Amino acid sequence: MATRAMSRHVMVTDPEPRVDYTRVLVDSGAGPAPGLLGLIGLLLGYAVIVPGLLYAFLGVGWLLEGADGEKFGAYYPRAAGYHTIGGLIATHLALASLIVVVLVLAHYLNHRAPRWVASVQPGIRWRFGLLVGLVAVVVLNLTQLLVRGGANAHYTVARHWWVWLLAIIITSPFQAIAEEMFFRGYLMNVISGLSVNLSEKAGRWTSVVVSALIFALMHGTQNAWLFADRFTFGLLAGWLVIVTGGIEAGAAAHVVNNLFAFGYAVFLGGVSQARGVTAMSWVDAAWDTGGFLTIALAGWWIGNLMGVARRTPA
Repeated sequence: MATRAMSRHVMVTDPEPRVDYTRVLVDSGAGPAPGLLGLIGLLLGYAVIVPGLLYAFLGVGWLLEGADGEKFGAYYPRAAGYHTIGGLIATHLALASLIVVVLVLAHYLNHRAPRWVASVQPGIRWRFGLLVGLVAVVVLNLTQLLVRGGANAHYTVARHWWVWLLAIIITSPFQAIAEEMFFRGYLMNVISGLSVNLSEKAGRWTSVVVSALIFALMHGTQNAWLFADRFTFGLLAGWLVIVTGGIEAGAAAHVVNNLFAFGYAVFLGGVSQARGVTAMSWVDAAWDTGGFLTIALAGWWIGNLMGVARRTPA
């Protein structure tokens, strides 16, 4: 039986017993209304709060930088395209606001404490996440070196390279974690909750596929191979959520991927090129997919060794 507690006049409850992560925020007796409201809240967060904060942050950056008389209308797309360090920081912090959006929706709409957004245990399983992160560091660096370390790679020392790296190290993890909480955390629960007429298994895998599709589509203009690469990452991250009972493994892989993707980009023509990429060859997509698959299988194996919970307590 779910326990209840009052938190700032909001009734906070535990999820149903023995459900997987895709239903930690779902109340099976509440009908589709919370799912629909949650979906609206997510879309408003992504379409209104994030752009609004980005506009505000870049406005502050424009005022602070002076930009030699450059008008804000010209500065905005240049900074948002990661041509400036301030633009990278502003964009990452704006996306990080999705963490707050998810936690507010989970608390006030789904009546769940923040710890249930992390895992079914509940709470963040730090050791598990860090171990998967270490595996991701090794695997993704190997694939980066194999793909980019050949004779055609031209590494250059960018101006203020250390400031770029510092900004990436500090802000990129928040952006990656926010995306995992948004897509694999709350969105998968919303889709699962709206799939109440399906069996538990069908609802679970519907949430994986649909959230991965939305994740790939919301990355904007891209060719088929880049779309396939992102869609596959979404599928593997969603699968990890189910077989490990939380978002730690997917978040660790996402954080490491973004850190090194942007980090390498600093010395390979600039972060703006990585930000603006719209195409990928099938060879690069295959290497990326192979790396993500290796990390996912390692995360599943580590989770089994550590005996991480896959379902909520009985």
